[in-house]
Amino acid sequence: MNFAPLKNDRFLRALRRQPVDATPVWIMRQAGRYLPEYRATRARAGSFLALAKTPELACEVTLQPLDRFELDAAILFSDILTVPDAMGLGLYFAEGEGPKFERPIRTQADVDRLAVPDMAQELGYVIDAVTLIRRELQGRVPLIGFSGSPWTLACYMVEGGGSENFSRIKAMALNEPKALHQLLEVTTDAVIAYLAAQRAAGAQALQVFDTWGGVLSPRLYREFSLRYMARIAAELDRGQGAENTPLILFGKGNAAYLEELASTGAEALGVDWLVDLGEARARTGGRVALQGNLDPITLYADADTIRREVATTLESYGHGPGHVFNLGHGVSPDMNPELVRVLVDAVHEHSARIYSI
Repeated sequence: MNFAPLKNDRFLRALRRQPVDATPVWIMRQAGRYLPEYRATRARAGSFLALAKTPELACEVTLQPLDRFELDAAILFSDILTVPDAMGLGLYFAEGEGPKFERPIRTQADVDRLAVPDMAQELGYVIDAVTLIRRELQGRVPLIGFSGSPWTLACYMVEGGGSENFSRIKAMALNEPKALHQLLEVTTDAVIAYLAAQRAAGAQALQVFDTWGGVLSPRLYREFSLRYMARIAAELDRGQGAENTPLILFGKGNAAYLEELASTGAEALGVDWLVDLGEARARTGGRVALQGNLDPITLYADADTIRREVATTLESYGHGPGHVFNLGHGVSPDMNPELVRVLVDAVHEHSARIYSI
């Protein structure tokens, strides 16, 4: 496929730990309910799933934040649960309750029925959206594709939706570890195929969201989460040199495991706000780029406070390449878009001053 040449490559340069003129910034959930234009498109679609499963509408909302803010990357508008949905679990959204599955994994027979979905058939709408978005971007900024981590997807698959204490899947880890490993193996195969398909369709960077890895004890984290993210990093073909598609491993509560995550071969680690970036940089020894890590709640503060906290985060990373600015998690629906603009502009302005010294 022929796409327009990239006009702004700050994001990819930072992931490759190359010099940049200013720190690149994008924001998790940057296309979402805090934007009135997103809410209008969502209303037109009729449901979240219709929005996510219609490539033209997914493209429209992916581009909306780029028309408002000077962001350095776009991220595919989709949902992490597209993969288990394509595996036959029946994703739906209950009003006020979030995502649910009609057929959660509860028995060995349920696990035995799981198979890697056909990317062109069951997930063709996502792949089509990636290609359409990449074309419509016209080289403005790079496009990020993504997936949930095998452990995080398994949490929803076994619990049947969100959970307060993850009792079902933790009990499975303790009582039926072989069944859980079987589930995670096939899910990892599916994630690798899914990310590869997004890359082939035009994604220029890839992120794995390990949203629930932090709920595990260290022993269980290494066995049921880290092990499978390491498999993704080792087995996912990302190309070489200028053709490399960087892989970002992001996890909430992953600070205790930064050294091990940096050893997986991933190009970058996303970190939440519970670790100082300078400490994370020292512990990972320049082996990976770092992404993060402002506490999202900072966006409820006033503009001057946001600018101050942005400066503190940038200075905690310090001089030198390898930093992508982001929140430590996503934007919330009631946040003020004008304060998101303050944040984005502050990142560029303050970091440009740092690099000019």
